[in-house]
Amino acid sequence: MDMPYLLYFYAASRSEIERKKSMFDIIIIGAGVAGCASARELSRYKADICVLEKEEDVCCGTSKANSAIVHAGYDASPGSLMARLNVEGSRIMPELARQLDFPFSSCGSFVSCIHEEDLPGLHVLYEQGIKNGVKGLEIITDKARFREMEPNLSDETVAVLYAPSAGIVCPFHLNIALAENAFTNGVKFEFNTEVQNIRQIEGGWELETGRGIFRSRYVVNAAGVYADRFHNKVSAAKIHITPRRGDYFLLDRSVGNHVSRTIFALPGKYGKGVLVSPTVHGNLIVGPTAIDIEDKEATKTTRKGLDELIAKAGLNVKNLPMRQVITSFAGLRAHEDNHEFIIGEPKDAPGFVDCAGIESPGLSSCPAIGKMVAEILHDKMKLAPNPAFNGTQKGIVSPNELSKEERNLLIRENPSYGNIICRCEMVTEGEIEDAIRRPLGARSLDGVKRRTRAGMGRCQAGFCSSRTMEILHRECNLPMAEITKSGGQSVIITGTNKDAV
Repeated sequence: MDMPYLLYFYAASRSEIERKKSMFDIIIIGAGVAGCASARELSRYKADICVLEKEEDVCCGTSKANSAIVHAGYDASPGSLMARLNVEGSRIMPELARQLDFPFSSCGSFVSCIHEEDLPGLHVLYEQGIKNGVKGLEIITDKARFREMEPNLSDETVAVLYAPSAGIVCPFHLNIALAENAFTNGVKFEFNTEVQNIRQIEGGWELETGRGIFRSRYVVNAAGVYADRFHNKVSAAKIHITPRRGDYFLLDRSVGNHVSRTIFALPGKYGKGVLVSPTVHGNLIVGPTAIDIEDKEATKTTRKGLDELIAKAGLNVKNLPMRQVITSFAGLRAHEDNHEFIIGEPKDAPGFVDCAGIESPGLSSCPAIGKMVAEILHDKMKLAPNPAFNGTQKGIVSPNELSKEERNLLIRENPSYGNIICRCEMVTEGEIEDAIRRPLGARSLDGVKRRTRAGMGRCQAGFCSSRTMEILHRECNLPMAEITKSGGQSVIITGTNKDAV
């Protein structure tokens, strides 16, 4: 063993020892929207904060596979924490989108009633919304009016609940923007770091991970479908979270204007039913199902689930262009048995702050969830303000959103913005370079896709993957054989033609 290697080994070992000895002020388990919203709000204060995420990037669980709806807040039970945080979160979202530069649209929503005998249910939602403080709610029974607003509503529709404060958002860009802003304000992120166990120690908590031991004075449990496991390790008051799978269809942008608002069915036993909605990127989304399962990693779609979607989607919206489906996917909601957010310290586990049971409307509520978690820890830890906190940032520049003059100027300054990589979504080399070079930049094909939409179009990455891999290879200094779809063992290249011969 030569001397340079010995010196490197000694330095690396010492660094690991020092890290194990050190103690963070706050560790957040999970880099979904709840964890990253909490991290961003906590970065307003002076504290040594670290987010531990088992996947290779932020937004790899529930936060990436959902309806992308900002709910108005009429569905949650009045007086519940879920109702309060939903209304507050949806109120905050437009300004947060402006500060962090992610796509958001206040398109409004309809709840469609197709049977006269179900009208009392529509009135129940209206009364709940009024009690919850939802602004502008209205039941429309004038068929000419609601058909003018949404011509493709089912012919059976007898009335709708109109919520103008509802909206749609890009869940990827929201989650990534929260994480980037937290990072630039001093929060550390450790990826590929799965928390395997947690125990209380003097002055805080010790977390065992696949990458060693982490210690912290306080822990925020934002682990999604796994949040009950960590809670139950530290508290005698047990909770139970069921993974609730939701299957979706995504339709091509050519039919994205089939409806202009989110169209909900009247809620049933398992939630809000199958919705049809535009997306902020111009697609049409249909879903979800609501299927309770045991496996917390079972995100595969099923034929049964997709058939159920097709059968239910057409009940409230007619002439759905299902031949324009470009992909299907499924996500897991963290359904707590009492259908309520659990945010706060268990009585028998001081210093451990739950952020659990964050199912729908968790995406809508995340700005308010982050504020609540930060307020709890601010009060307990007496945190001082971070004078360097900057709550704004710019997202990835898209030439498609610029005027012709602005786009030409951008290309003159950086010719990469004139080189189209993804033809379906018209994503340029410059955008992909930005996605990789940014704070917490992309390191996989899915990481690039979530940040730029390269690979999200009609061909579903059939043509642009190889070119995106070349850019990742160049920018990250990664061998082509080590580039993955989504981290872990999801390598793209498993051999070469020469090897086969």
